[in-house]
Amino acid sequence: MKLAVPKEHRPGETRVAASPDTVKKLEALGFSVTIEKGAGDAAGVPDAAYKAAGASLAPSAAAALKGADIVFKVQRPLPAEIKAMKKGALLL
Repeated sequence: MKLAVPKEHRPGETRVAASPDTVKKLEALGFSVTIEKGAGDAAGVPDAAYKAAGASLAPSAAAALKGADIVFKVQRPLPAEIKAMKKGALLL
C-alpha cells in the first residue's frame, strides 16, 4: 500500500506530516512511503534522513501523490493536490 507525504505549501507552515522515525515504522508495517523532495526542509529534516529511513523521494507533489492509497498532510490540501490524488485515497 502506497503512502505519500507531500510538502506543505501554505504560507508560514513549517511542519511536515511524517518524521523519519514514522517512515521507518510504516515501512516495517509494509507500507511503501514516498516523500516529496524538500518536504522536511522547513522542519529541519533533510531528504537524506527520509531516504535513510526507507522512503522514496519524488520530485513534485503530483509525483508523490500519483497512485497513493493514503496521503499524510498537516494542512488541508491545495486544489492541485486534490486533483493529483487518486479517487478513493484516504487523506489524514
